[in-house]
Amino acid sequence: MVERRFIQRITGGVLALLVCSFSLFAQDEKELKPVTRTYAITNVNVVPTPGKKIDMATILIKDGLITAVGKGIAIPADAIVIKADSMYVYAGFIDGLSRVGVTKPKEEISRERVKDPGNPAPERAGITPQNDVRGSLNASDKSIEDLRNIGFTVAQVVPYGNLLPGQGSIVLLSGKSADQMVLVSNSSLYSELSGANGVYPNTTMAVIAKWRELYRQASQAKSYQSLYASNRVGLERPGSDRVLEAFYPVIDQRIPVLFKSEKMLDAHRILTLKSDLGFSLVMADVKEGWPVLSKIKVSGAKVFLSLDLPEEAKKDDKKSGGKSDKKADSTKAKEVAKPKTAADLERDALEKRKSEAIANYTTQASVFNKAGVSFGFSSLSAKPKDIPANLRRMIAAGLSEDAALAALTTTPAQLLGLSDRMGTVENGKMANLVISDKSYFNEKAKVRYVFVDGVMYKLEVKEENLHAGQAGKADPNAKVEIEGSWSTVTQTPQGSNDGKVTFKKDGSGYKGTISGGRMPAPADLTSVTLEGNKLSYSYSLSFGGNSIKVDVEATVEGDSFKGNASIGLRGSFSIEGTKNPKN
Repeated sequence: MVERRFIQRITGGVLALLVCSFSLFAQDEKELKPVTRTYAITNVNVVPTPGKKIDMATILIKDGLITAVGKGIAIPADAIVIKADSMYVYAGFIDGLSRVGVTKPKEEISRERVKDPGNPAPERAGITPQNDVRGSLNASDKSIEDLRNIGFTVAQVVPYGNLLPGQGSIVLLSGKSADQMVLVSNSSLYSELSGANGVYPNTTMAVIAKWRELYRQASQAKSYQSLYASNRVGLERPGSDRVLEAFYPVIDQRIPVLFKSEKMLDAHRILTLKSDLGFSLVMADVKEGWPVLSKIKVSGAKVFLSLDLPEEAKKDDKKSGGKSDKKADSTKAKEVAKPKTAADLERDALEKRKSEAIANYTTQASVFNKAGVSFGFSSLSAKPKDIPANLRRMIAAGLSEDAALAALTTTPAQLLGLSDRMGTVENGKMANLVISDKSYFNEKAKVRYVFVDGVMYKLEVKEENLHAGQAGKADPNAKVEIEGSWSTVTQTPQGSNDGKVTFKKDGSGYKGTISGGRMPAPADLTSVTLEGNKLSYSYSLSFGGNSIKVDVEATVEGDSFKGNASIGLRGSFSIEGTKNPKN
């Protein structure tokens, strides 16, 4: 519960708040900036660092910093009090490699025809190491909220691209602009072993050859610049080359090369490149690191393991129960008694290899931990909604909860040079915190609050039991089709409201628009996802200079869906949709 004061201004009449396909009348409220940046989190279980715990303590925050942690702490009169009531608080999580908030560029450049494919312009070849990720960072991107909502407060973000996309920065998952978000600019030179489309270098071996060439050219150019600076008499003035100059901080060991290293073979090649050229290396989004573990350990490279895991192998479910189960068991026993064909044996061998592969991915973090190799985590290829469950899978596979927490907090802080500012809950550290209602790794735990640089985000916990529009049971294996137009009815305190939602295929996903009610014009949908029969989409509306975000979640059954439309802290309302016949 948050005890705080706020001021509301009645502007006369009511403001039409259009949600999904309905109109909700609400007063135009203008929330002033907090009169204080002081917070007191009381009666909370503090986990200041992995392996330690302070029961029922208090944390004071002032002007973005933690000023006190412990028991018997006096609460300032101007503090906003958060009664945590036995919740758990941890240092905010740190992501070692991500594209959170980064706008994906259009792919038009890769379709352009090149006169000399063997010698394309650097940008066409994916060689733009001088690019700064801040130029493509969007502070209002929904991916920032999604990652923050599961406890992440800081991430090292990089640009899109292949080979040498540009320079990464360490950013806070809060702020209204890229400049406000950036904590450490140009923290790394990002690279991938992926080639350009239709031009040189377009193979892995060509990429490695080009990488070596650029690095050695940069070393020579830098040496000549140093020579020229020491004595200019009789020497030709060196030229300027932004591509080569981007390597200078790497050559001076001031920043590392941050390599995406998913596959085992890529990891081998990257480690060889480091050994030959001598740069500082960070290997991130590592998925197949266990076969090269000893080589990684000897190299001294820093490591961020991927938070993406393959789906668990499906097991046969006995849905009917009772006698039918016994009948199924009897049938299965008869099948086992029959001699297996070559196809059966091949299928069994394939399933065994698949299970072993999944086990290797899941146990990787535990294997690294037991080998004494420090690591953080990377969300680059993982969906935020899957990350908590994937962490629990790693723990079930042998990684201790303390080790998992260390990989989210203290270790990435150390690997990224941030230990003096974050990674633990103690006096003087930045107020980057995550508060969950149960121990974070508990399957039923929900994140309730996140602090980023002292800015509080309160998460809405959805009620288990919904109203008239209660969604049916989600089935991840269901096959439904949503393309087309849908008539919707939303139940609000002012009565039912009609509208229209249209979905269209967009590659492997969907896009769409929403209209109707008193909406002046259709609005585009964002984040349209369909997983089995679970449908979700979002959109934003602007009123009086304020942007209002609407999130809809529903379950599709045939030509209808039921669910809820949420407007943050303003509440949620039941919604039903019926698919319109095709014209």
